[in-house]
Amino acid sequence: MSEWFPFLHEWLNLFVRWIHLIAGISWIGSSFYFMWLDAHIAEPEHPREGVEGELWMVHSGGFYQVEKRLIRPGEMPKILHWFKWEATFTWLSGFVLLGIVYYTTGGMYLVDPAVSSLSPGAASAIGLGLLVSAWFIYDLIFQSPLGKTGKAASAVSIFLIIGVAYGLCHLFSGRAAYIHVGAMFGTLMVLNVWVRILPAQQAMIDATKEGRKPDYSLGLAAKRRSVHNTYMTFPVLFIMLSNHYPMTYAHPMNWVVLLLLVGAGAGVRHYMVAKDRRAVWILLPVGAALLALFVMTAPQPTPAVGSGAGPAVPFTSAYAVISSRCFACHSSHPTDDIFKVAPNGVTFDSPERVKALAPRIRERVVVLKTMPLANKTGISQEERDLLGRWIDGGAKLE
Repeated sequence: MSEWFPFLHEWLNLFVRWIHLIAGISWIGSSFYFMWLDAHIAEPEHPREGVEGELWMVHSGGFYQVEKRLIRPGEMPKILHWFKWEATFTWLSGFVLLGIVYYTTGGMYLVDPAVSSLSPGAASAIGLGLLVSAWFIYDLIFQSPLGKTGKAASAVSIFLIIGVAYGLCHLFSGRAAYIHVGAMFGTLMVLNVWVRILPAQQAMIDATKEGRKPDYSLGLAAKRRSVHNTYMTFPVLFIMLSNHYPMTYAHPMNWVVLLLLVGAGAGVRHYMVAKDRRAVWILLPVGAALLALFVMTAPQPTPAVGSGAGPAVPFTSAYAVISSRCFACHSSHPTDDIFKVAPNGVTFDSPERVKALAPRIRERVVVLKTMPLANKTGISQEERDLLGRWIDGGAKLE
């Protein structure tokens, strides 16, 4: 039965990830659509009572007229479409996926002995605690008098985000730190929808049905939370992809890399939805952040990785390290307790295959040190240095 767990675990991972992707596309797609509407809707060409703005669009051979209205007593339509379940299913599937990948794999992706001595159980508790506490702190800030001005509350929030990024990157593996920051943003976004946005909209609808004038300030407050969500959208999208880019999460200053990417994503969002085209100025700091990221993650000149100069390393010695430290996962028949198929199809079954993958081995094993995952097979620094000297010496098969 033990051999079935990795198989079922992998299919569960794939199935839930698929659901998460579909739900996320639906949520973010509708969010982007309304962001675009808010930025482009204009005053009606022929003013009409109750109509704040209108927009004509064409799509798939059809013409559409969209109106933005203030609802008033007695004007509630029979059918009203809500956009709420997309957010719910995105978060639920993401939370389940977080558990599948990070909390049920023995800490393989969650902790890194080179970063901290935190146990998988303690790391899981910190991760889950972050999702709960982050909402209460964030909501308290923006419900307090500090939140009335917006700028002061935003400054405090940015300071706290910096602290979370720094702290997680010094407790978790880089990959887990990034995904937990993303999970935190996602949790804030979905709770904004259910705790602040939807109740405000429902209160306005109830007032209309009862023949009372709606409190439009509720709509404005809900709109502010919706704006917060849009600023978090691009950073969350990057973080969802970040596990494919170890040059970011494995960087020695990975928390700075993460913050620069979050800032750049938020800046692009600001430009996309700003009604005032003078907001183009935001692209300057965005460009500066991206340039800084490029410079930070650029390959550094390393004539010899690790211990530097040393005797030439024969292939047999290098292959012995790869056999003992990498074969458990990266072979045609993995023996690892989690991976029963070689991750990403990377196998080291033949000398020619090892030579072809030498640049990749150097990056992940010698420079970034993200492999083996969580150093599960106990590779030593001396063994990393040995592989580095073999590759720097031309990765010869002799």
